[in-house]
Amino acid sequence: MANLSEDIQCAGSDTRPPMLDKTDFASWQQRIRLYCRGKENGVNILKSIDEGPFQMGTTRVIVAEGTEGSLNLGPERPRVYSDLSQDEKDRYNADIRATNIILQGLPKDIYSLINHYTDAKDIWDNVKMLLEGSELTKEDRESQLYDDFEHFRQNKGETIHDYYVPRKLSQELPYYAGFLP
Repeated sequence: MANLSEDIQCAGSDTRPPMLDKTDFASWQQRIRLYCRGKENGVNILKSIDEGPFQMGTTRVIVAEGTEGSLNLGPERPRVYSDLSQDEKDRYNADIRATNIILQGLPKDIYSLINHYTDAKDIWDNVKMLLEGSELTKEDRESQLYDDFEHFRQNKGETIHDYYVPRKLSQELPYYAGFLP
């Protein structure tokens, strides 16, 4: 029965987003995007993830009409929710929904690392960085693997264990010198 509940949790449902499996981020990323697209206002939810939160901006209130049809405007002030058009309200509400969807799809250990981020794009980017690494990290790992492989040589009569353990220890010997008998 535990396998069935794990499968349901991993797959998600209409009422719960799919849970992240740390070994398969690419699949989760695809499933969470499909889940968002299937929700009401799904296009705006995906915009929040991809482009970041809606920016309210500022506005100026008309104080009075001047002579010859000119307007006298008051000082600039930040816009509030009631100042927004219906499309802007939908976008603003989608930001909150996107953040909730992503956070609900994260296991506790990942959530605890990124719970201080407040918008969906920041959360998405940081989860991606945690599980995939940056392009620089990927390039560094690939370069290191090529370098290690290029220098990998085994002498005649030497086992793989003989090759790896003494050489690895000797490379780190200056650090471990104080700890060795």
